Amino acid sequence: MFHRKNWKKKICMLLSAVCLIAASPAEVKAADYWPEAPVVDSPSVILMEMNTGAVLYEKNSMEKNYPASITKILTTLIALENSELNEVVTFSDAAIDNTEGSGIARDYGEQMSMEQCLYAVMLASANECAYAVAEHVGGTVENFVDMMNQKAAELGCTSTHFSNPHGLFDENHYTSAHDMALIAKAAYENETFRIIIGTARYTIPPTNKHEEETALQNHNEMLYPWQHLEYRYEYCTGGKTGYTDVARSTLVTFAEKDGMKLVCVVMRTESPSQWTDSINLFNFAFDNFQLYNVADNETNYDTSEAIEVGALNQNKAFVDIDRDACIVLPKTIAFSDATSEVIYGETDQNVVGTLAYTYAGRQVGSADIVRTGVEVQGFVFDDEKPAVEEKETTVRVNPVMILLVVAAVALLILLLFFVKRFADNYYIIRHNMEVRKNRREQFRQVKTRRRRRRRR
Repeated sequence: MFHRKNWKKKICMLLSAVCLIAASPAEVKAADYWPEAPVVDSPSVILMEMNTGAVLYEKNSMEKNYPASITKILTTLIALENSELNEVVTFSDAAIDNTEGSGIARDYGEQMSMEQCLYAVMLASANECAYAVAEHVGGTVENFVDMMNQKAAELGCTSTHFSNPHGLFDENHYTSAHDMALIAKAAYENETFRIIIGTARYTIPPTNKHEEETALQNHNEMLYPWQHLEYRYEYCTGGKTGYTDVARSTLVTFAEKDGMKLVCVVMRTESPSQWTDSINLFNFAFDNFQLYNVADNETNYDTSEAIEVGALNQNKAFVDIDRDACIVLPKTIAFSDATSEVIYGETDQNVVGTLAYTYAGRQVGSADIVRTGVEVQGFVFDDEKPAVEEKETTVRVNPVMILLVVAAVALLILLLFFVKRFADNYYIIRHNMEVRKNRREQFRQVKTRRRRRRRR
């Protein structure tokens, strides 16, 4: 039964484990410094560090814009989460008739695997493939669009509404650079998505409608110089282009260097600004920022030593800082210059709180305070027994050892049997021995007498 007294005691120990330091909110110091970003031509831009979710630069990032084909990032993510790559996708008449613009010339009733369709969606921006994928996964395009909007809401998007899976113009199909960065960050966490967007070329084998192979080429100039060699960027790991007459050029690009994972979203710009602005912002981030591991640098919240609670109890730390969590800061700034606070909210059972870090008025990352699995023991003089969680125990049985034990027990029983029998018949055995001894003595006396008579 759960005891309220023990629960209060555990709460006190939890607070002691985190070693919270009461302090008034820190004022922004004069030394706070944030690097100056380059001038960008694009009207709506955001640069985010994906390990931390920290925004390193933004310009009108909450403004609603038409996304064009960068929509397909969410389409691909939902397909990866709700289907298998070997599933067969059949192109309906609607998939062919209701799409235009970029595509790979599929035919009515054509069949391809989900994997082949997604490569066509992300490398060649094939609209008919995006439509066919949506029908296959959602049952109908309308159901799939509902899945898109639900996923966007789950990721924290507040300026987004999708009405199709491909990004062709619709007044009710819009998002913001900030929301698109959240979607792109979630997609990048999927390994298959990263493989697809990082592929330069892909070949679709012959299908039931096409006897020849279909060669696909990545349209991202920063990853693969499709038309312009000067926009290739060595740290680029993939992305998605977009364009319509109304949306103008849009671009989502990923880049990695020195442990940092960046995503840059550019919207409503004119070519080639989508390339140049992205490259300049990536260089700005890599040149001016670095990651700090929270567990390796944090000194205000020490959970590495044993926690002493009173004179009668001592326990090992039962909470710790997430060992993989990082924050991002300007290279000229020390970890200790960042301000942190502990936030307690609705988390899963393994997370008891979060350390949230800010610097220069910006969120620069966070770290979960996680349970270590150490159980809290009661005090020596507790009159209440703490609730003990029953644990499943696995016993390994050695057949040879069992045989040896059985043999030893049998030998012991046999030995005890003979000892008991000897004890029960001790006096009889002793009497028989004395009788035999007397008979031998009498026999010797008789034999001696006979010898004496013969001598006479």
